[in-house]
Amino acid sequence: MALYITFPVALFHYFNQPEYFEKWVTHMKRELYPPEDTSQNEEFRKAIRSVRVAKEKEILRALEDIEQKERGNA
Repeated sequence: MALYITFPVALFHYFNQPEYFEKWVTHMKRELYPPEDTSQNEEFRKAIRSVRVAKEKEILRALEDIEQKERGNA
């Protein structure tokens, strides 16, 4: 009977001690969320910027074509 009471209490006490898991938790956090690489981040932003600029140029060309067609019909 004493085992039924002491076993869960002992497990609760063991698993609520942060010093047992502190190293493991910090290791897992570093593994799952590595620090950002600034050079890779900058390359990614440049790629996004170049795609955005290309899309804006395409839209401007389309608008200019529409404007020229309207002037030609008027």
